[in-house]
Amino acid sequence: MQIERLVNMVFYIVNRKQVTARELADYFNVSTRTIYRDINTLTIAGIPITSAKGTGGGISLIDGYTLNRSLFSKKEQENIFQSLQMLQAAKYPDAELTLRKIGAVFGRTSEPKWLDIDFTYWGSDEKQKAELSELQYAIVHKHTIAFDYFNSELQKSNRIIEPLQLAFKSRAWYVVGYCRCKQEIRVFRMSRMKRICVMPETFDRALPDDYSLLSDCQEECDLPVFKLKFAPEMAYRLYDDFQENQVDACTDGSFIVTSRYQLTDWTFHYLLSFGKYVEIIEPEIARTMLKKRALEIAAIYD
Repeated sequence: MQIERLVNMVFYIVNRKQVTARELADYFNVSTRTIYRDINTLTIAGIPITSAKGTGGGISLIDGYTLNRSLFSKKEQENIFQSLQMLQAAKYPDAELTLRKIGAVFGRTSEPKWLDIDFTYWGSDEKQKAELSELQYAIVHKHTIAFDYFNSELQKSNRIIEPLQLAFKSRAWYVVGYCRCKQEIRVFRMSRMKRICVMPETFDRALPDDYSLLSDCQEECDLPVFKLKFAPEMAYRLYDDFQENQVDACTDGSFIVTSRYQLTDWTFHYLLSFGKYVEIIEPEIARTMLKKRALEIAAIYD
């Protein structure tokens, strides 16, 4: 399309400073007559392209001109550049190349790497990063994926889904997709997806505009409120795991934390990770459930 060629032509000239009509014609696979018409169109649109004949001549932009002067404010330029840097830090494919091109267009030199994003856990290998990249590809290019899935009871099932969204929530990755088995949109925790395989088959489905991840999860307001008492030894973990407004410091050095949890194995296994340094104050049913699990653990060592 002409508009795409015009935009790419400006990028090409900016990156190479000066080019010939023949070079542009060869690059875009058009005639030199078409190139001259395109240059005229760009000039009318306000892009100051100049042409010099003879040895050392060629097509170029007026010295000092960058696209941001006619299309973007300084703030808009900064937002675009920083957004691309975030994509680069998150290892988004081709983000570095795009960043260099935009830097050339805006007349910006490379800046120190001020941001690095890594969603994998400490000590993990490259496997999870590769899986994230594969899932991103499947979602963007609409390829079905097949995998083994383990539910919370460790029951294994084979699934084929149409992946629609990758979500990061509460320290974990989730894949939202249409499950061919259940014939509805489901949410899958990525850590329970094993042997992920991107399939050659493609699909046309899109995520509904009114979809919300909360619609597939229990609403937080329906969860019971836990009141937890933590010993001073656990202070270093509290602000990693809880919001500031959930933690109250006591005069004896202990901490009271108020948070909502489901009455599930995951909740009690998590609280047991604090060992003897946490006590459930409320609700009473949670105290009873945790005590039962603690006694079961103690019985193993009798």
